Amino acid sequence: MNSTERGVLRPHKAMISVLQKLLDLCIVCTSMAAVLITNTAPWDYSAIIATLFALVIFYLLGDFGQLYTSWRGERISEELCKVTGIWAVSFSAVAVTDYLTPEMSLLDGPGQLQWFCLVLLSLCGYRILLRTGLHALRRRGFNTRSVAIAGAGTLGQRLANNIASAPWMGLELSGFYDDARRGSVSMGSGKVKLPVSGSLNDLIEQARAGKMDRIYVALPMRSEARIKWLVEQLSDTTVSVCIVPDVFVFDLLHARTQNIGGIPTISIFDSPMVGTSAFVKRLEDLVLSSLILCLIAIPMLFIAAAIKLTSSGPVLFRQKRYGIDGRSIEVWKFRSMRAMENGVTVTQATRNDSRITPVGAFLRRTSLDELPQFINVFMGDMSIVGPRPHAIAHNEEYRGQISSYMLRHKVKPGITGWAQVNGWRGETDTLEKMQKRVEFDLAYINNWSLWWDLKIVFLTLFKGFVHQNAY
Repeated sequence: MNSTERGVLRPHKAMISVLQKLLDLCIVCTSMAAVLITNTAPWDYSAIIATLFALVIFYLLGDFGQLYTSWRGERISEELCKVTGIWAVSFSAVAVTDYLTPEMSLLDGPGQLQWFCLVLLSLCGYRILLRTGLHALRRRGFNTRSVAIAGAGTLGQRLANNIASAPWMGLELSGFYDDARRGSVSMGSGKVKLPVSGSLNDLIEQARAGKMDRIYVALPMRSEARIKWLVEQLSDTTVSVCIVPDVFVFDLLHARTQNIGGIPTISIFDSPMVGTSAFVKRLEDLVLSSLILCLIAIPMLFIAAAIKLTSSGPVLFRQKRYGIDGRSIEVWKFRSMRAMENGVTVTQATRNDSRITPVGAFLRRTSLDELPQFINVFMGDMSIVGPRPHAIAHNEEYRGQISSYMLRHKVKPGITGWAQVNGWRGETDTLEKMQKRVEFDLAYINNWSLWWDLKIVFLTLFKGFVHQNAY
């Protein structure tokens, strides 16, 4: 099974979440219309106000109650209970308002009951159908996630049993990793055995190689030091890490809780760009990059002509960088140097660097050499705002020296970022400078919001283009 088949829905999860929200709100509206038609009641001011009131409350409660997060590890009954509770509260608020406001006069008792039941049956009904379809896909190997368990003790075995007994979750268990055990571990009745695939060091190597999507750390509580060491090593990867069941003192990155067949897990390294947030972020990038590309199209033509007329070589320079989840991407820039390093060794530009062309010096001082990266944003490889992408050679150099360095890649790299508008840009000739850049990048990821993005874009206009470290 190739990775495309395994993750058939993964690239569209943000859009699916938004569509589900819209479907729920449409159900509330169309159910009201159906009840009004059935009862030959007019679609008047009272009906419109009541419907809008119900929509607002249902939307807010759905977001607050995490109705649109992943339900992969939960039973359908849990989701149905939550959606029933949210709709019951929303309906009750409308009914109480209708009762306390005589001039509103929405529906009589039977009509209100019809609306409540029709919405509830529709909300629950399509979720049951959706879950049934997803379960069928996952049993056939589609929309799955590759997972491993660190720790082959009692807790790890319980977790493995829950995963194995629930193929509808779509979790493909590759095996245990444990320093103290070898061979295989009996599952359930003992008829099925799962291999201990290696030590914790082997697990780290597999994670760094991108062989798994998620790791569940199920080591005993007495192994606190070992768990801390493992978590620190896994921060040098882009795999999602979940602690079962306790978490100690770590630098959490968008921690989330999830149940796997009743066993609580905590994701401690995760991306903030999920569900509606991912959709909003992508919409922001598409709108801003489209507008900016229209504005800079002619200046880019003049810059391209200047580069071509003043030095030999291509106009654009493409350098491989790490994108989201550590995937390799090609970042476009206007060529500003005579040398175009893109290998295992990349020398950072320094002040008065002899490799920089006269036109390139101006472009670098004003950050105009980065204008082609708006094409990267439009194509979906980058964002307007995010951690600046470093050369792959620099990533490999610093990932072993700075704790949590690779967590920068849990979001798309950006043209500008929180570190850049705070002065941490340009040459990183000391380890401390790179540490400060990473510190600001992780602060941005942990606190992301649309308004913070717009603030960074605004500050970039004054602080991000020309800077003493830009050379």
